[in-house]
Amino acid sequence: MTVTTYQDLPLASRDREWDGAAAEKRVRAWAGAEDGPNAKYRDAHLWYDADRKDNFTAYKMLYADVVDGRLQAVPRGIMAAAGVLDGARGGVDIPESDVERAKHHVQRYYRKMGDQAPWEK
Repeated sequence: MTVTTYQDLPLASRDREWDGAAAEKRVRAWAGAEDGPNAKYRDAHLWYDADRKDNFTAYKMLYADVVDGRLQAVPRGIMAAAGVLDGARGGVDIPESDVERAKHHVQRYYRKMGDQAPWEK
């Protein structure tokens, strides 16, 4: 089980809507991962279960989408992931040891957006 590597993806517009289900479909197509996850697909998520990396259900906290043919971090997707990491919607079911690492990942994107993660305020 592991937090994905920070990708320093370009940021999509801050007012871009976040539709996780639609983003999931676009990311799968962009990554060529319709039949199963791959490294490009993994880069759009904060966390995955490395023991089940061949299953889509092993990937959690999608925060990126394909915009103009490129994978971009979506501010509202980052905010949604931050909320879940901070306990919203019942929190996230990942090992406690990975929560802090995932939060650090999110904090880097918040800094890139010129803001602070909810738990830093």
